[in-house]
Order: sequence, then structure tokens, then C-alpha cells
Amino acid sequence: MSSSKAQPVQTPHDQPTKYRKVCQQASAPNNCDLYPRAMRDLVNETTEGAVLAKREPTVTRRAQTANQPRSHTGRTYHVETQPGQMANRIITVGDPARARMLAQHLDPVLFEHASHRGFLTITGLYRGLPLSIVAIGMGPSMMDFFVRETRMVVDGPLAIVRLGSCGSICQARIGDVIVAKGAFGIGRNYAFFDGDQEDARGDAYVVWPAVGADERLTGRVAGGLGRALGMDRVFEGLVGNADSFYGSQGRQGDDFYDANAGLLDLVHKQQPGAVALEMECHVLFHLAKASTGSRNERPVSVRAACALMVFADRAGNQFIGPETSRQMVKTAARAILDALVDDMPTQQGLHPEAGSVWENKL
Repeated sequence: MSSSKAQPVQTPHDQPTKYRKVCQQASAPNNCDLYPRAMRDLVNETTEGAVLAKREPTVTRRAQTANQPRSHTGRTYHVETQPGQMANRIITVGDPARARMLAQHLDPVLFEHASHRGFLTITGLYRGLPLSIVAIGMGPSMMDFFVRETRMVVDGPLAIVRLGSCGSICQARIGDVIVAKGAFGIGRNYAFFDGDQEDARGDAYVVWPAVGADERLTGRVAGGLGRALGMDRVFEGLVGNADSFYGSQGRQGDDFYDANAGLLDLVHKQQPGAVALEMECHVLFHLAKASTGSRNERPVSVRAACALMVFADRAGNQFIGPETSRQMVKTAARAILDALVDDMPTQQGLHPEAGSVWENKL
């Protein structure tokens, strides 16, 4: 019988030279994807990436509650940012590669961090003002994580623009852009699918009422995209936020019982102004409307807009190619960036400069 001897836990200072070298290339130890989360919490962050001092493992010093779990430095659990790392002006996208394309317009980039839950946050200056770009992946839950945890760490009002993709259910075709005037939810009714088909309860899908986008921010986004693409390429209307890419958007297949053959007809019947389907806008607009405090007694603190590049033509059953999608992002980038800065042209009333990654940079 062989025996094994317990080995002491290694801190980042004890890691092999190659491991340390890779992590030192990041802007800070906590920004390094290769650091296990427990290891990242053992070291202090600095913008230069120097390790100043060890500290006790987070499990013994973490100041958090189950309602809003955060590290003792204020770092949120999923997005993994803390006060001073996220700006009040934010573009959110799904794809990290898209986030990095947009970040090429930041000068300089001041902060970058990929979280253990798949969020990528890049903060820098655009036209001399702080702005963050956040890739969140896909789906309503990821949008919920992002908006709530961003609100936890940023003082002052938030202006958020989603630059995403969608499937067109109107005249817009691949290469066009749809600006959401509002968004509604589409959800699978699980009770319908329980038991035998004879016992199905209600309709297979539920369509919720629409929530409006912020009119001022939406107007700036639509105007900028019109100038960049041409007004004939920009459409406006209500967007359906489905809880899945397949069943709840009416996509047909043979592997699962989805009962969605008439879903698009149901959507048009209940939401005559519907122009596109995607997976995040409704949650963004809903949380913006609900950003009035737990007692619903304060003015909204989050304003939101959404611009969607048409990647799928549902009527024509066509899907975009990779080069076309990249070109669309490049064309739309400055229009979205400018819209955010024009909407918030100063730092007055926004997150304080002291202790932020943009301290002494403005």
C-alpha cells in the first residue's frame, strides 16, 4: 500500500517560474486568467501588477452576505469587479472577441479582467472620459448578473448600451441594425409540457408586456448608427427577449418536443410592433426600470438602450457570415461609443476619481 504525504498549499510567490511569468504579464495578479480564484484573493492588486504583500485567505476575511456576496475588497462574485474598476458609461456585448474589437478605440486601456464565470470587463478612456466594455455571454441570467453587480460597485447614474445580435422578424435583413424602442419577454411554459399532452396547461409559451428603452439614449444611438450606416439600414421597434435560442424563438428541430410551430404568429399577434428576437434586452430594460431602490421610491439610476445587428433573417432562413459580422461591429463601434459620451459628457455626479483606475488620468 502506498502512502501520500500532504503538500503545503502554494501561494502565488511559491508558484513555478513559468506560472509566475505568465501571470505577471497581466495588469495585476487578480486580472490573470491562470490564477485560481483562491490564489487571486491571496495577493493585493496594483495597476502596475506588482505583488505588494500577502494577506490571509479570503475564506477567513471575506466580508459578504448571501444576498450580495462580495470579497472584503468589494469584488463581486460573478463579474468580479470592485469599486473604481467599472465606469458609469458601459457598452455590453455577448462575445469577448467583440469586446476586444471595441476596446481598440479606448486610449488608454486602464483595466482588464476575465472572471471565473465568463465575464470580461475592459475599462479605459474614450474622448478623455471613463468607459467600460463588458462581455457577458448569452441569456437573461447573464444580463441579470451583470446589471445587478455593476450597480453594486458604481456610484452615480449608469448608462448602458447593449450592442448585440438578433434574428429579424421584419423587413430588416442581414447587415442591417435594429434599435430597440422597447423589449418584451418570451418564456417557455413548463407546465404545458408536464405530464401527458392531454393534461397540458395553458399555452406552450408566455409573452410578457413590453418595457420601454430610455428615449434620450436610444435617440443618440439610432442617430449615430444612421449616420454611420445610412438611415435605410437602421430599423426601430419592439424586440422579443426569449429565454432560449432554440425553442422559445420558434426554431424547428426533430430532437425535442417544443410545440413552437405557431410561436412567431403568437408573437406578432400579442406584440404587433415586434421586429426581432434575441435573449437579453428585456431583462436590461426591466432592471433599468426597476432601479428605483428596494422600496420603489427613488428615481431610476440605470438608463439603457439596445442596438442589434441582424445576424439571422428568420423569414429567409439565412445566417450571417463571420467577415460580415466583423465589419458590422467595426462600423457600429464609434456610433455607440460616441452616443454614450454625448449622453454623459462630463464626470460631474459620476463615480469618484479617487481610488479608481482612471485616477489622475483625466
